[in-house]
Amino acid sequence: MKHWRRRLSRWLPRTLRGRFVLIMLVGVLSAQLASYAVWTSQVRSSQLEQLDELSRNVAFSVASSMRFFRSLPVEYRHIVLDQLRNMGGTRFFVSVNERRIPVEDIGSGPEKVLVVDNFREILTAELNIDDVLVEFSRAETLRVYNNQVLLHDLPPRWGQHSLLMEPLSPPILVVQMELGPDTWLYVATLLPVPDLFNEYRWLSGERLLASLMVLLTVIGLALLGIRSVTRPLARLSRAARQLGDDLDAPPLRESGPREVAATAMAFNRMQERIRDQVDERERLFSAISHDLKTPITRLRLRAEMLDDPLQRERFCASLDELDLLVKGALASVKGFDLHEAVEEVEPRAVLEELAAELALQGGEVTLTGRAAPLAVKPLAFKRCLANLLENAVFYGRRAEVTLADSPEQLSIVIRDHGPGIPEAQRERVFAPFVRLEPSRSRNTGGSGLGLGIARHIARALGGDISLGNHPAGGLEVAVVLPRPQNITSL
Repeated sequence: MKHWRRRLSRWLPRTLRGRFVLIMLVGVLSAQLASYAVWTSQVRSSQLEQLDELSRNVAFSVASSMRFFRSLPVEYRHIVLDQLRNMGGTRFFVSVNERRIPVEDIGSGPEKVLVVDNFREILTAELNIDDVLVEFSRAETLRVYNNQVLLHDLPPRWGQHSLLMEPLSPPILVVQMELGPDTWLYVATLLPVPDLFNEYRWLSGERLLASLMVLLTVIGLALLGIRSVTRPLARLSRAARQLGDDLDAPPLRESGPREVAATAMAFNRMQERIRDQVDERERLFSAISHDLKTPITRLRLRAEMLDDPLQRERFCASLDELDLLVKGALASVKGFDLHEAVEEVEPRAVLEELAAELALQGGEVTLTGRAAPLAVKPLAFKRCLANLLENAVFYGRRAEVTLADSPEQLSIVIRDHGPGIPEAQRERVFAPFVRLEPSRSRNTGGSGLGLGIARHIARALGGDISLGNHPAGGLEVAVVLPRPQNITSL
């Protein structure tokens, strides 16, 4: 069951609008098929009832004609037939033959069975005979006399025009019965039923046209209606994607259906509460920083007054570490603050600027490759790359940066020549205040916030950061940023 569900979900449209349209189409097609089935059943039942009544009436007429010819003396039968031909004939073509004329019987199905059974039953009952041949023939193959003359070859005044209804050419009903030794009465007539033996076609031209018009109408109305309903949901989806990047975005319009309006109202309230909590967090950290600076400064002054040099040095080192922890916490808060506009920046130009700054501090950075301008938040983008390059230069002495650009994404790979990071520790180093450098001195290893801030910025820009060890040694940091979708996701 799960396997079939997975296969079904793979074929379903991905969007809510597409699924709504699919449901509408399936519903309309199902309703049409059901209505066609009911309508066809009723039409066939009605046709069979009409055919039953019509065939019985024609059978009684044929029985009357046969009874009339049977009552005539043999020498008068041809005279009556000649008079009928001179008058133009009737709806029956009647002839008296010396033998039974072979007929290429056609047709099948319940309609033919009903007509043949009615004729045999009525003729047998009315004429008190057992041998009645009831068959259907095409007009072009029907033979009517002893010499097997085709109906089409008879003169028009002989009445064959009453059986030829071109271009329809309906099947002709032929009844033959024996009047006496070497005497057969031959009667041909038409049943005024269109398409008597034509198989019923579900997909006729009229039905296809009607179905197509209904489907196009449903698709058009469904797209218009569903578009107006799903538009607020699309706005809500975009706002949810932007929530982590821009808390100061304008609130959603609380319009549309009641459920959608209620959802937009709840989202606006959530955004406002998150903004208040973030502002409160920033105020809290600012207050803590401000409040801690005074006692730290006071303690440092008192430490300088200690007589024991060793204790004074240890005391000052602890105060420096505490100061770095406070500054690192504030840096973490500010690093997650990306309230700036999106602009086009040159990735290589940013890297060259950072490389020049690191070169003044003794770091070596080499650049390879070029990239087209990228729409990002400039300061956040620069800080992300700065943290990664500083780590690479600090732990690996030098950094090699490779840019690989494509229409879909920009890839920046930073390789150092340090000891690398074990695979089990690669995700752990992104956590705040985590350092793998063995000494616990903040002067040698930083605060352990750089990678975490860099990854947060990269993800806020729509990309990500991954770590891996180079086969020749050193750590490789891959920064992948999408384009051009990153413009709309910020």
